[in-house]
Amino acid sequence: MQKEARKTEEKRREAYEWVQALVCSVLAVVLLFTFVIRLIGVDGHSMVPTLQDGDRLLVLNSALCGDCEPGDIVVLRKESFLPEPIVKRVIAVGGQVVDIDFGSGTVFVDGVRLHEEYISDKTFREEGTAFPLTVPEGSVFVLGDNRNHSNDSRDARLGTVDERYIIGRAVFLAFPGPDESTGERDYGRIGGIG
Repeated sequence: MQKEARKTEEKRREAYEWVQALVCSVLAVVLLFTFVIRLIGVDGHSMVPTLQDGDRLLVLNSALCGDCEPGDIVVLRKESFLPEPIVKRVIAVGGQVVDIDFGSGTVFVDGVRLHEEYISDKTFREEGTAFPLTVPEGSVFVLGDNRNHSNDSRDARLGTVDERYIIGRAVFLAFPGPDESTGERDYGRIGGIG
C-alpha cells in the first residue's frame, strides 16, 4: 500500500515538474517575442531583391539594437503614412546630407556616391521630397531596395522618419515568401540579414 502511494506521489511530482517546465517555457517565449524580438512579415515588393513579398523576418526590438546605421534594414510604423509596418533600408542618419541625382539614378550621402549592390534598379522615381536634404537629428532617411517600386523617404508624406517610429532592426530571414514567378519558396535564403 505504501509502495503504491509512493509511486502515485512520484507521478504527481513528475507531472507537476513537467507542467511547471512547460509553463516556464511558454512564459519565456512570450516574453522573448514581446520585449526582445518579433516576427514580422514583408508586405509588398519594395525591398526586392533583398526581401520578397511574404518573407517572415525576426526583428530585434529597437530598444535593444542601439542606434540605426546606414545599411540597416528596419521595420517602422508611421500611421499617418501607412497603418501597417513597413520594411526599408536606412540610407542616412541624423546630421547626414542626402542627395539624389534622378537623371543618373545615383544616391549620395555627404557628397559620396553610394555603391548599392543590393538594389534592383537605380533611383529614377521622384516623390516630392526636395534634395539635397539634411536628415534631422534623431531621424533616419530610408529607401526600399526596389527603388522605382517603393514608397519611402522620397515621398513627402513619409519624409525623414523619427527614430521613435522604428519598431526594430531586421536581423534574420526566418521563413521565405513564395517566389513571384514560380510560387515556390527558396529555403536557401533563410539566414542573417545585413
